[in-house]
Amino acid sequence: MDIAPSIRSTFAGERLEVVASGAWTIDHVTDLEHLVGSVPPPAPGRRLTLDVHGLGAVDTLGAWMLDRLVRGYRAAGADAQLVGLPATYRKLFGYVQQSHPESVAPPARPVSFTDAVAAIGRGIAESGSSLASIVAMLGSLAIALANVAMRPRTFRLTSTVHHIDRVCWQAIPIVLLITFLIGGIIAQQGIFQLRVFGASDYAVDLLGILVLREIGVLIVAIMVAGRSGSSYTAEIGAMKMREEIDALRVMGLDPVEVLMLPRVLAIVVALPILTLFGTLSALVGGGLVSWFYGDISPAIFLARLREAISTTHFEVGMIKAPFMALIVGTVACAEGARVQGSVESLGLQTTASVVKAIFFVIVVDGLFAIFFASIGM
Repeated sequence: MDIAPSIRSTFAGERLEVVASGAWTIDHVTDLEHLVGSVPPPAPGRRLTLDVHGLGAVDTLGAWMLDRLVRGYRAAGADAQLVGLPATYRKLFGYVQQSHPESVAPPARPVSFTDAVAAIGRGIAESGSSLASIVAMLGSLAIALANVAMRPRTFRLTSTVHHIDRVCWQAIPIVLLITFLIGGIIAQQGIFQLRVFGASDYAVDLLGILVLREIGVLIVAIMVAGRSGSSYTAEIGAMKMREEIDALRVMGLDPVEVLMLPRVLAIVVALPILTLFGTLSALVGGGLVSWFYGDISPAIFLARLREAISTTHFEVGMIKAPFMALIVGTVACAEGARVQGSVESLGLQTTASVVKAIFFVIVVDGLFAIFFASIGM
């Protein structure tokens, strides 16, 4: 039977000698709180010696209570020593002492030039690794597509249709709303700025060309990256955390062909459709703002729009849509495959997926702008 815990405090000059004995276990938690609270608190010049040679049974709670007493004195700037610790409990007390945040906190030190250079180097290496994983995923998708083309029965049509519904049809309302507002903003700002020169009607030209060639497809691609790309990364990352992807490999199935190819094909199909609806919505929003804000009637708006735009402008925007969709889908799947095994990793890779997809979409849009300008489109 455990001996009840006890503690005895005596003064020897400026030194407070505390002797702990008995069973310091969770069964006596109420008594332990009272015993530790009965020890005289730290005072200027006071030193503490905690003698624990008479301890009986000790568990983690008891060791933590005794260590807390010593730490309390040391935190007040007083000298505190633990003596008489039986060899049986040294490892336990060591674990308790290491678990305290102050004991494991890394020492603060100023950031040197070498540290800054090393951080830049690690960032460049991480960027290279990320780019390599995206290129590898693109290659894996191409191989999976070739395998499906040779064996059409393996194509997962149901999964592809399901993802088209999620990425495309369910996204139409938010795409229409955002592009409608952006079209209205472009028209309002164009009229406001051009009115100074008496050329407010040319805001229609600005709206039509900008929406058809650049803003329509770019805004929709960014929205799809934030809405669907992040969802792809989270889904694939969660599957990897639960080892479902490893289970597919054990069953002899290719995760890229089963999970990632239908998602990428769905987004490639969906983005041009969303771009078409988004472009029309932006033009409608711009037309309404032009009517109410710029006194440009719908008849004049449509007439100016016919003169300003051509099928070439529409083709430029629609040609870019599948490429941007491929970028968003590939980045999303690659980042999902890089999830390690923790929720923190899942969150980081989901954020990285959106950021990288938007970055690459903007870069590709710029490259397309240079290309089309060079060939006269």
